[in-house]
Amino acid sequence: MITSIFGKAKGFLLTPVETFRQSKDDELSAVFSYFIALLLFNAILSAAFAAIMIETLPALAMMTWGMSVPVAIFLMMLVGGFIATLVFGVWLHLWVYLFGGRRGIMQTINAVIYGSTPRLLFGWIPFIGFIFTLWSLALGILGVRELQEIDSLKATLAVALAVMIPVILLIVLAAYFMIANVTTTTVPVTMI
Repeated sequence: MITSIFGKAKGFLLTPVETFRQSKDDELSAVFSYFIALLLFNAILSAAFAAIMIETLPALAMMTWGMSVPVAIFLMMLVGGFIATLVFGVWLHLWVYLFGGRRGIMQTINAVIYGSTPRLLFGWIPFIGFIFTLWSLALGILGVRELQEIDSLKATLAVALAVMIPVILLIVLAAYFMIANVTTTTVPVTMI
């Protein structure tokens, strides 16, 4: 099983189009076994990096809710990553469907899971991890195109809208709270 996961990961990194085409008929258990293995790998390395950071910057150890930082990061990466991937897969499928993808929601979720390969393998690396997230988005586009059998423009638009709309909403929400905080914060008056 490990050689199968390693081979599939290598395929998504080096020959993604061919690997997506070979993965069209993957069973649900195979897809989720692959995803859990990579998610676990990512969570372990993220937690290990957090442990190393705590050794160099002890002030970071105080940033949790009663549990150690590495344990908190491990759980956030594992549970949060699982939930976020599934929610994003459903959200993306709405856009894929609007752009003509009719192969079913599981093919969209498969595209998201398999497309996450670079992010899950290398996204934990400090300072350059975002590059692998961008690579995962590009693989997601290829995955949607191949698994949903729609053209590249429609796949790109579906993924772009699925990513940009939540990002824009988060920016607007953050700006609102920042402005609300600045305008409602009282200025202390000092008495002389």
